[in-house]
Amino acid sequence: MQTPYFHQFYDREPPVFAPISSRRRLIWQLFAGLTLGLGTWYIVWRWQHSINAEALLFSCTVALCETLALVGSALFFYDIWDEGDTEPVPIAQKQTRGANLDGRRTTVDVFITTFDEAEEIVAATILAAKKVNVASFIDYKVYLLDDGNRIGMSVLAKKHEVGYFARTDNRGFKAGNLANAIFKTDGDFFIVCDADTQLMPSFLSNTLGYLEDQKVSWVQTPHWFYDLPEGRTWRDIFQVRMGAFSRFLPRFARFLTGTDAFGKDHFLSNASLFFDVIQRRRNRNGASFCCGAASIHRREAVMENALIEKGKKIGEICKASRNASALNISPRIDLKPFEYHVSEDILTSIQAHSNGWRSVFHPQVEAKMLSPWTASAWAIQRLKYAGGTFDILLNANPIFEKGMSVKVKLHYLATFWSYLSVFFFAVLMFAPVWSLVSGTAPVQAYSLEFFAHLIPVLVCNEIAMLASCKGYSHNCARVLAVGTIAIQMRAFFLVLLGRRPKFPPTPKVPSAVQDIRHALPSIAFLIIFFASVLWGGVALLLGLDGYSPFFVLINGFWILWSSTALIRMIYATSFCPTLRLTTQKIE
Repeated sequence: MQTPYFHQFYDREPPVFAPISSRRRLIWQLFAGLTLGLGTWYIVWRWQHSINAEALLFSCTVALCETLALVGSALFFYDIWDEGDTEPVPIAQKQTRGANLDGRRTTVDVFITTFDEAEEIVAATILAAKKVNVASFIDYKVYLLDDGNRIGMSVLAKKHEVGYFARTDNRGFKAGNLANAIFKTDGDFFIVCDADTQLMPSFLSNTLGYLEDQKVSWVQTPHWFYDLPEGRTWRDIFQVRMGAFSRFLPRFARFLTGTDAFGKDHFLSNASLFFDVIQRRRNRNGASFCCGAASIHRREAVMENALIEKGKKIGEICKASRNASALNISPRIDLKPFEYHVSEDILTSIQAHSNGWRSVFHPQVEAKMLSPWTASAWAIQRLKYAGGTFDILLNANPIFEKGMSVKVKLHYLATFWSYLSVFFFAVLMFAPVWSLVSGTAPVQAYSLEFFAHLIPVLVCNEIAMLASCKGYSHNCARVLAVGTIAIQMRAFFLVLLGRRPKFPPTPKVPSAVQDIRHALPSIAFLIIFFASVLWGGVALLLGLDGYSPFFVLINGFWILWSSTALIRMIYATSFCPTLRLTTQKIE
């Protein structure tokens, strides 16, 4: 029988995420401050002295987008300003306080959600859950939550002696699946796993202690994708083929592709930057949000939050309709431990933070997962993220909600702003195209004074990000910002038109063929870029008004920068990693 593809990655060890050093923190915060100070200086000068009166609308639009980008930088810098790890709490020798005041044993449930995932993936997850180290005072149970209502899953659960719950209506999708299990169990705490989330033996030992704090609703751990392709380093490739040029070409290839190896993490799925930098630093204000899998929750907090939210909805209906009765309305409104939403994790996090609960981010890996290996899986995942976030922003915005502290609100505002930035980022990306087509610049002149104001901002920002990201490539985030513009735009307008996001589970199985459809927007953008540069060159040769060698060179440079990211995404959506498949017996 053929071994599942992911078995070949079982020997990989998870990374250890060290805290930021004092020296790196000092450099990061110094240059972050300089970036914001110089950025403000540049923006003020830009509006006062650099608006092109001959192309007023174009110039003001670009200046406005630059201003919004600076606001986004300020919010992002606040989001990741400093780490604030919660002190680890070992599990008590006898019993964890809070859930056991009446003398009962602590009870922990594990919920493994599945819909259409392959049996071998789910089986591996069940086996890992059963290997978790459990203290003697804890009652620990594993449940398989099958939203696909499949006979094979029922047999699998029986084979491994775990609980099994199935549904036929899929109401609420994953959130409804979890709610169904919560109402049928009574554990003091529960762990959420996706079908591919393999818990490590230390998961419970290293997370349950945080819940000694009675105001902590959940503990989130990092997502580690253990199956990311490693690829072949650019240095190895070019040393064989290019000889003396091999000293320089690997650096250029890394800049062009956003990775240091051909075929490595082709979809830029490595989540270390997000978890070790963003989530870890949000924790200083108790504002890290739940990411679903690999998290442990306090049942009391989840149910209290569900009751509060249901009460709010009943109150809103009664207020809108004078004839409405709470007693008549209540049975018609579901009690939702997790909101029925494609981004149920972050939406429920917002509600919990608004209702006075705190969260903890445990900085070390305690579970491993599978990454998307196909263009379709990657696109579905990105569309989920963007669609869910935009839907929350437009229909359940927490910024003006009562109960949430200003510090926590700013963290969520940073998240929403990062998704909204797709609009002004798109304007800035296509501004050079319009300049080359129309012969007009968004600035009064590409003068020495202009670059004297702009370049210090860019240099300080680059140094700040290099220091802040602890060695992770921040170019990956830039590549994704460019490469996912079409996906994020689509997600926004789907939500704006009232088409609430409903997406299938992310496929977990590799494919020998990629879907080129997902590269079409990037290809179209590249064609537009190339055509604009070509036209700029022709206009320069013809001596048309407004075109100078420096004008064409500057705009061509910015187009080249954006093109590298587009090329990277085209490469990702057309690349098929090589898998080593064997035929051995699966235990």
